[in-house]
Amino acid sequence: MSERGAGESAGRPTRGADESAGPLTRGPDEGRTPPSVMANRWGRRTFVAALGVAAVGWAAAGPAAASEYADVVNVVDEGADDTGGESITPVLYRCRRKYGDDTLLTFPDGTYFMDAQFRFTGFTRFGLTGPGATIVPADYYGFDGPQYRLFRLGTNDDPGRNLQFEGFTVDQTAKDTGIRVLETVVHDGLAVSDITVTGFHDSGTWGPARFCVTDPGGSGTVTRFKAPDGGEKSVNAPGDLDRGPTGILISRSHRGTIELRDCVLGGFPDNGLYGTSDGTIRVVGGHYENSDTASIRLRGYDCLVKDATVTVDANPQGFANQRGIRLDAGTGFRLSNVTIDLAKPNGHAVTLMDHVGRTRIEDSAITVGDRVNHGIVVESGANATAIVDTDVKLAGGGNAVHIEDGDGAVVCERMIISGMASGATFRHAIRCNRDGCEFRGLEIWQPGPHKRRAIVFNGDDCLLYDSLCKVRQIPVLVNGTGAWIEANDLESYDDWPAIKLADTSADVTIKDNTLKNGVLNDGSSGLRMYGNDVI
Repeated sequence: MSERGAGESAGRPTRGADESAGPLTRGPDEGRTPPSVMANRWGRRTFVAALGVAAVGWAAAGPAAASEYADVVNVVDEGADDTGGESITPVLYRCRRKYGDDTLLTFPDGTYFMDAQFRFTGFTRFGLTGPGATIVPADYYGFDGPQYRLFRLGTNDDPGRNLQFEGFTVDQTAKDTGIRVLETVVHDGLAVSDITVTGFHDSGTWGPARFCVTDPGGSGTVTRFKAPDGGEKSVNAPGDLDRGPTGILISRSHRGTIELRDCVLGGFPDNGLYGTSDGTIRVVGGHYENSDTASIRLRGYDCLVKDATVTVDANPQGFANQRGIRLDAGTGFRLSNVTIDLAKPNGHAVTLMDHVGRTRIEDSAITVGDRVNHGIVVESGANATAIVDTDVKLAGGGNAVHIEDGDGAVVCERMIISGMASGATFRHAIRCNRDGCEFRGLEIWQPGPHKRRAIVFNGDDCLLYDSLCKVRQIPVLVNGTGAWIEANDLESYDDWPAIKLADTSADVTIKDNTLKNGVLNDGSSGLRMYGNDVI
């Protein structure tokens, strides 16, 4: 346990390099065993194997070299205007008819105007590249035909294969301009890279991108797709899209694996990155901010968010609920080395919805500003969850971890919870309404006002082990039965008892703890206490 000097402040202590705890032990006369919910701290490999979460090692093929195509075509040589004066859409169709499949269209440096969609389906290899090219779409009123897309490459009925799209800037800074730059449906072999969309998407039409890999064994990469300026609510735009655009959409027809690398999305009215599929979505790096509903929202299997940052620091459009990350449904989720900074919170940092299965959150940092929002929410239908080496700093009066009742143990290990959160609304740093949950190696420092506490056990058979809790009022409240509290250091800044046992609790074991001001027993039956140091 950590040692504390007489004048120790409420600052965050330093975590040791290896604080792995051994198994729980019991004296010969204790008469009962501790909860059998994962008695040792689990390393990453052990937990991943136990929960069936997919390993991280995966890579998709990159874009094809020009030499791999049967034809490499310079669109300016084919008649495309590179000054932005005439629409290039007719030229693109002419190239499609002339050269067909297995063709790479190259765009020399310049400005290219488009006022209608270009569509190509059923291809086996096709590419467009323009590292110095800027595409300027017509505004909502000047766009010919369906005002939805610039490039529609593959459809659900006729997917393509081996698609390369790279290097374009799309300038939609003009008023009432915003378009789906790229919509792709491929069986396999998607390679999109270095696309930058500039300007506020204020046309009321679909958002910048939609991607889909239909083959369960297929894969694709989307690298550095950037739309940092976000989009407008439809009510304030000429189009009739419900709510407003989504930044990047991974559609329901997606069945393969897509990895999004170092992408950037500003605030969109209908989610930032929205993956709603039965496939796998991997988000590696990148920055996502200020979208409504969630800046990252995922449904799928063995999905990953790694090394990404999520920010909520503005809400100029009056969005209703700006969550950081929302997991909707599926199983095998993993959040790793994710930074979520809710400087101006308007929603929870991470929410595991009712149909979410096995999930692991590790090596991450969450900051919630001065508003009543939670750090991590595990809803009642969400299943087994591990939260490991993850720090939460709270300024507002929410819970760092909010666990609703349900099936599947939630295990929190080596977390540091700090900040000046008030206890006026949600009193405890951790609220656990579920049976069989475990909390090991925690450090909870909550010196905020209004009776702020560390943890409440409303569920049965929960465990608190090898943890340090120093809070304004009572560190631990037990309302459920069968709690096991061992090897902890529990202290109130205001000299309240270390533990309170409500009259609804029973069969609680309190062993080998350091307890400042002891235990307040309000009628708990079957209490067992061994080896505690009451100071």
